[in-house]
Amino acid sequence: VQLVESGGGVVHSGASLRLSCTVSGYTFSEYIMGWFRQAPGKEREVVAAIRRRADTLYGDSVKGRFTTSRDNAKNTVYLQMNSLNAEDTAVYYCAAGLGCSGYGCAGLSAYDHWGQGTQVIVSS
Repeated sequence: VQLVESGGGVVHSGASLRLSCTVSGYTFSEYIMGWFRQAPGKEREVVAAIRRRADTLYGDSVKGRFTTSRDNAKNTVYLQMNSLNAEDTAVYYCAAGLGCSGYGCAGLSAYDHWGQGTQVIVSS
């Protein structure tokens, strides 16, 4: 099982980025996919999750600015990030899990497989 994130980088405040996470080694459509981030000195926190039927949840700090989607034909999940600000600076991780429902999908323990992370830096 392998998850590979891409799309991170350095942007100015107010800019947009789209992260991608391509997975291999399992049946992608069966998995719930999550996006998490970890800033220096802070705990890893949920950004978004998308379940099998493409219903989504978002962390409070990104609601209305970030959107996650999935393309099961491409084994890829996306995170569109708009109106970025300095507080969004972090390493972003995608994760895959089978056994969560509702807001339980916001927890780290719901996920069994993790990518290596991609750095996002937003300069003010």
